Amino acid sequence: MIEIIGPLTHGAPGLGGKPVSLQKQLIERLQQAILAGRLPAGAMLPSSRLLAAEFGVSRNTVVLAYDHLIAEGYVLADRRGTRVSPLSNAASHADTQQDPTASEVTFATRLKWFATTRTASDMTSVLTPGSPALDRFPLGAWRRSLERAMEQGLPQLLGYGEPAGEPALRDAIAAHLRMARGVRCDGSQVVITEGAQEALNLCVSLLTNPGDTAWVEDPGYRGAKAACNLGDLRTVPMRVDQEGMVVPPEAWRLSPPKLIYTSPAHQYPTGAVLSVARRLDLIAQARRTGAWLIEDDYDGEFRHTGEPIASMQGLVPDAPVLYVGSFSKTMFPALRIGFVVLPRSMLVQTRTALEEMLRGGHRLEQLALAHFIEAGEFGRHLGRMRRLYRERQQALREALAGRFEAAQILGGNCGMHLTLRLPPRISDRAVVSLAQQRRLNPRALSGFALQPGDEDNGLVIGYGNTPAEQITAAVNTLAECVREVAGAVRRGRLGAGVKV
Repeated sequence: MIEIIGPLTHGAPGLGGKPVSLQKQLIERLQQAILAGRLPAGAMLPSSRLLAAEFGVSRNTVVLAYDHLIAEGYVLADRRGTRVSPLSNAASHADTQQDPTASEVTFATRLKWFATTRTASDMTSVLTPGSPALDRFPLGAWRRSLERAMEQGLPQLLGYGEPAGEPALRDAIAAHLRMARGVRCDGSQVVITEGAQEALNLCVSLLTNPGDTAWVEDPGYRGAKAACNLGDLRTVPMRVDQEGMVVPPEAWRLSPPKLIYTSPAHQYPTGAVLSVARRLDLIAQARRTGAWLIEDDYDGEFRHTGEPIASMQGLVPDAPVLYVGSFSKTMFPALRIGFVVLPRSMLVQTRTALEEMLRGGHRLEQLALAHFIEAGEFGRHLGRMRRLYRERQQALREALAGRFEAAQILGGNCGMHLTLRLPPRISDRAVVSLAQQRRLNPRALSGFALQPGDEDNGLVIGYGNTPAEQITAAVNTLAECVREVAGAVRRGRLGAGVKV
């Protein structure tokens, strides 16, 4: 195996000069060998014990590396051993020279200001999905970054800035994404937006005309559907299974998309990881048809076991992917800073449109955030939050297992929420209505589906804003709500399909 993937080196420097762990080196070397075809589909990998002996590393290093490759879909594991998954050669070995007409940017025929409609909710309520641990945010470090920005930039920062955002922040975000998320970019490709929702709206406005087709995950993030609706797009739902978005082969012919929205690192709300085979196939088909992929990496920073799941954008060179992120979950929601990483091929065509559509505000906060990242405060905060959320997820899993023994729990080892499937006869919306009366704030899984089915009945339960010591009591209350709704159904007082 050393002949195929090369040797591992203790303390090998990575981006930024920081040493790369042996586990990460092994993961990256195996990924490269699989994508390049040196390890073909179906090839059996050595046992963890044999590979550890060959490379002179601990067996645990190999086991964790294999687990990571399984999570991303590079390899499959069964009783026979670990073997390479079948992948799309069309994407992994694609010639980067494309027909320019296939990648041509289609601009909206008219410019519009989009207003985003959000459902009001108490983000401080227990079990709220998507709400970070605000009481653990390092306010002192953030205050120092704000003061530094004010000292260096006032009064100039009171005027309009560059439409795409402050160069210092764009460069800082690009450097972080290259190292932490495997994104292929530099600061010139980063556009700062007012949260991830504006980034999604921007993608729709830049790349589509009214009437174009967009594919979205189902169940999936409601903000993506809202952006498509505001762009007058024809929205086609694509079901999600344990490997992420499922695209029927005939869909490319019957409903060819202009945009495809996906959350590959941690699908919202099911938590599925989009397998590398499906990622490569989406990239290959998008290149062939001239479609664009929107990759929403809303909480990929919070991987609780092993190495983070890398971005789809960085999987192959010049991928037709717009990478969207924000600081609402990694920092705090009120910051309202998001971003989109544009493909390099789009930069010239979009420059004029961006100048018309964006005004370059929040300059003080942008420069403060740039300093916060460059000073290492952002990385340290992420490390603390990963440890905290890992503890809280474990507490939630144990509490759910104790009260919902037969129920299926979705969510994977990432993020700030888990999803609990309920029997179809128990209305998830009725349960949520009762829970909210008792100061709990889960979400109904059915509310995330355009075409809800029996499998879309459940509860999306957040743990980011809920201390571990409060989780057991909260889950007990939630179980009482489920029991009351089930009792009402048995007595004929509440139909299974009632929308509360």
